[in-house]
Amino acid sequence: MRTAIYGAAVLVAASLTAPVAAQDTPATRLSTLADAFYDYRLEQFGQIETANGSTRRGPALWSVAPEAQRARAAQYADYLARLDAIDLSALDATERTNALVLRTLLEAEIGDARFAEWEMPFDSDSNFWSYLAPRSGFTTVAEYEDYIGRMRDIPRYFAEHTANARAGLARGFSVPRVTLEGRDVSIASYVVDDPEQSAFWTPFAAMPRSISPADQARLRTAGRAAIEESVTPAYADWLAFFREEYLPQTRTSLGASEFPDGAAYYAQQIRQYTTLDLSAEQIHRIGLDEVARITAEMEKVKDEAGFAGTLAEFVTFLRTDPQFVARSGDELMGVSSYVAKRVDGKLADYFGFLPRHRFTIRPVDPAIAPFYTAGRGGLDACQMNTYDLPSRPLYNIPALTLHECAPGHSFQGAVALEQDEAPRFRRQTYFSGFGEGWGLYVEYLGEEMGIYRTPYEKFGRLSYEMWRAARLVIDTGIHHYGWSREQAVDYLSSHTALSEREVGTEIDRYISWPGQALAYKLGEMTIRRVRAKAEEELGERFDIRKFHDVVLALGSVPLPALEARIDAFIADGGQGLPGVTYD
Repeated sequence: MRTAIYGAAVLVAASLTAPVAAQDTPATRLSTLADAFYDYRLEQFGQIETANGSTRRGPALWSVAPEAQRARAAQYADYLARLDAIDLSALDATERTNALVLRTLLEAEIGDARFAEWEMPFDSDSNFWSYLAPRSGFTTVAEYEDYIGRMRDIPRYFAEHTANARAGLARGFSVPRVTLEGRDVSIASYVVDDPEQSAFWTPFAAMPRSISPADQARLRTAGRAAIEESVTPAYADWLAFFREEYLPQTRTSLGASEFPDGAAYYAQQIRQYTTLDLSAEQIHRIGLDEVARITAEMEKVKDEAGFAGTLAEFVTFLRTDPQFVARSGDELMGVSSYVAKRVDGKLADYFGFLPRHRFTIRPVDPAIAPFYTAGRGGLDACQMNTYDLPSRPLYNIPALTLHECAPGHSFQGAVALEQDEAPRFRRQTYFSGFGEGWGLYVEYLGEEMGIYRTPYEKFGRLSYEMWRAARLVIDTGIHHYGWSREQAVDYLSSHTALSEREVGTEIDRYISWPGQALAYKLGEMTIRRVRAKAEEELGERFDIRKFHDVVLALGSVPLPALEARIDAFIADGGQGLPGVTYD
């Protein structure tokens, strides 16, 4: 950009000679639109952008009131109309990917609004109340003051969610009752008499020395008052509503087909989570085929283990033999941590770009662990569930760690964040088809990396793959074909080595979260298919490090964008990332 140092005459001359088209091209309109979308999202959801492109929460929570939700949907519709007006044929490949990502995000938001999905603001797996309390402290006075502001805003936020949930009940749009039994304990744990016993007190328990004693005292006083006057009463009110009004009136049916306009709603959820144009019938058939294929692989590993009985007897042995049970939560965490370090020793053989960002491994919050999934990964931390250790067999931990930690979700998120040329709106975008597909793909990759050291760990990997294949059958079975919970439980239990607790928890998750479970296997199959295509067409020029770098450097994208990028990777002879040395 020119500055006044060059003189007014030069600036005027430049403005007269500069081509107008350069200032208003399809590419610049797309960039401007993407920035407007991202800035709007930051403003609407109270996020503050940090220097490295990540975000942190501001001093207030966002509005979930219907009028705010509809206003956002209207704004997204306006953005979509502006995107439709851009000539995509004038964009380069990277810009077309940006346009597809933006379109997919906008269509998902508009689709959710069409079905007023905010009227079912939680499910058996995920909710709005369990993630507001930080697991650690902050570094600045401003961050603590923002946190106190958010705590003061919780009553308003919960009241809006309550009104939404009540509206959902009135039209039969609720979480199925069978999936919510016992979930109230996750709310009750926040209703305490002493503010310093609240999970919200954690940031004040150990404040950094860089904050003066006077500020620490002031912030602790304000924090204690916010917990006592705002946080605890809001959770108590929500707990009473959940127990006395919501749970007794929830629907007793299971499938999304039972919702108002249920078939269309399920189709929209399939499209949103998979980013593919597949019908429920097509997905069900794919699942059945994958289940048959993986069953044959399981038989081979059972024989490798030297087990003489049937596959069903082998699964019973795996579920009941004490050698596979951790003696403590620390032992399970230790196995996961050791897997992650062994992965570290292999990463350079499979990736050229190694991110700087570090992650930790922590146990799932005890308040939600009884009905939480086995693990979950994120940019800063991956979590392992240490509740009910007999239900968390150690032979599953290597595959779980690969998926959630590295080179799965934590690694994946770090690579995306560190792509400096990526548009701001894409650095923390997440599509389940791509993200969960990658997580399942790296479970498979662990075979090549030599992470699975025993037949039991290999079977654990296959059991996890079968788990995701069975989801295709079960999710569509429940939400399209009208399966009962018992049918779903029997199917998952008979085809995997998952414990009874995990089977029950997972089935409740699929019942209450239509479509999300489909993302994993369909995404993984896409990644494996495009890799096989690249290997075949590039031959000796194929470098697995370059392939993986190109995939992850995309960030999270709709699966058609991944296919297009790998076609370009093949066309350019399998080139890796600029600036990365591949010896």
